[in-house]
Amino acid sequence: MITEEFARFLEESQDCLIREFRKSVILSEWDLSHEAMSQNIVAMFHLVIGYVMDKNTLEDVTQLAHKVAVERIHAKSNIGDFVHNVSLGRQVLFQHIYQNDACVKWGFELLTKISNCFDHFLTQTVTRYNELKNTDLEEKQLFIDQTHKDRLTLLAQMSASFVHEFRNPLTSVMGFTKLLMQEKPDLPYLDIMMNELELLNYRVTQFLLVSKKGHSMQMKGPILLVDLFEETLAFLYPQIVDVNVEIDMRIDPGLGMIGYREEIRQVFSNIIINAIDAVLKRNGERVVWIDVKREKEDIVISIANNGQPIPQDLLPVIFEPFVTTKELGTGIGLYICKQMIVRHEGTITCTSDESLTTFTIRFPLPRHETDEEERK
Repeated sequence: MITEEFARFLEESQDCLIREFRKSVILSEWDLSHEAMSQNIVAMFHLVIGYVMDKNTLEDVTQLAHKVAVERIHAKSNIGDFVHNVSLGRQVLFQHIYQNDACVKWGFELLTKISNCFDHFLTQTVTRYNELKNTDLEEKQLFIDQTHKDRLTLLAQMSASFVHEFRNPLTSVMGFTKLLMQEKPDLPYLDIMMNELELLNYRVTQFLLVSKKGHSMQMKGPILLVDLFEETLAFLYPQIVDVNVEIDMRIDPGLGMIGYREEIRQVFSNIIINAIDAVLKRNGERVVWIDVKREKEDIVISIANNGQPIPQDLLPVIFEPFVTTKELGTGIGLYICKQMIVRHEGTITCTSDESLTTFTIRFPLPRHETDEEERK
């Protein structure tokens, strides 16, 4: 009898309760309309009445909760606003109940049952909302990953075609230029031409490595790092002079590694070229520091510059393909560097602030050197 009286009271109070609720509800620009929200509130009140009278179960509450969760996803609304609004609806309902003289007669058990119904509705809605949100994010991430792979595949295909069409005539021009340098060493500008051709060949080689056809043509061998850096700097000498950059090089002369010489040379060249580009806009002293030393069982190579810093938001993705700080950059140089370093069981990291940008490469020491150190 008391339960039926209580349910009748709720039914008679429905219009008043919805009016009170709508006065203070939070409704954002992208949220559900007042009409749609009112329909859900009416449905919720009917569920509460049915639940109090044991005509509805928590499964019925769950069905409404899942419906509301889908609506919240489609509306791109804030789940926090929803939690606030449901709690507000419960508060409006309880205040109305407490103002009735029969409140004491209805008893604590009925009020607890209503509260449990609201709690279940909130829990089920938020849980379902999070599930749908996570599924949506996973689908978007899969799409991004697939798009990323498609771009890399396309780049590899374009690179292979580009290298095939371009490498042969470039090799011929370089060969004939070398012959001219031998036959007519006093002919002006040949050294400049040769240097530009070598730089062009370096760029082509980058695309060759993207197409994954350059790796199979190489043989691993011993690399003395001081010699490789000197060779790289000699290759980049015209750019170093043109930009007027100081090279501060400190290398342990005995440090070496086993690897693909051309790949490691590509890595050093790319990072040093980037460093030269970074200091180009700097007024005053322009410096690139090269430091190579041993730390325990690693060879640690640091290449730093005092040029323009890398934006902080780009640092976490600086080794991803198509990420670049240059206006005309392709965004594949550092990506290729990382691939080649990983192929040598190494790692590369980058730090950057207003005073210094540093690329740090770590390679494991050759096994025989580690064994010798253990014997000592």
